[in-house]
Amino acid sequence: MSSMNHTVDQRGSTAVIVGMSLLVVLLLAAIGFGVWAFMGRQDYKNNVDSKIDAAVKANTKEVQAKDAKDYAEAAKQPLKLYTGPEPYGSVHINYPKTWSAYVVATGGGQPLDAYFNPDFVPSATDQKSVFALRVQVAQTTYSASLSQYQGLQKQGKVTVAPFALPKTPNTVGVRIDGQLTATKQGSMVILPVRDKTLKIWIESNQFVADFNNIILPNASFSP
Repeated sequence: MSSMNHTVDQRGSTAVIVGMSLLVVLLLAAIGFGVWAFMGRQDYKNNVDSKIDAAVKANTKEVQAKDAKDYAEAAKQPLKLYTGPEPYGSVHINYPKTWSAYVVATGGGQPLDAYFNPDFVPSATDQKSVFALRVQVAQTTYSASLSQYQGLQKQGKVTVAPFALPKTPNTVGVRIDGQLTATKQGSMVILPVRDKTLKIWIESNQFVADFNNIILPNASFSP
């Protein structure tokens, strides 16, 4: 009988020890959570102002960048108009009013050679100059002008696709995108104009949006 009582006492003691251990674990977990929550609260309390300032500054920079972009786009309007000589197709080019133009129309190999660029036009004789827009009427035939880029197409440096200006839809030429020269990436449209060739192109992908949204939709000529 005393042996049974002893066994019951041991089981009771074990249960008490297990229960106390569980309570200790739960207590430590609660204390740990409380410390973590308190530290987080203190961090937020101590740094809330700086965090708000950082968020405001980030938002301000984003807003300022968007405002600057919107202003730059609005400043391009109303567009300027350049009209080329009638013997060379009366080429019409509408371009941003924040751009400047330099045009040579004296005949020769390129009866019309025009340069456009934001603010001012860099040197036309410097091979390193990069222009926002070039417009050229060449004496060469359309097929001869196109053949100059067939090698680049075979090398995979440019893509070539049929293209017509929206305002002169009945004259179909091509649009070329890619590595136009050894040093210049861009896009070019080549179109037949009577016995000559009209080329309109950009020399940097920086201006591709202007090319697609302003230059090409508004360009035209007399076939």
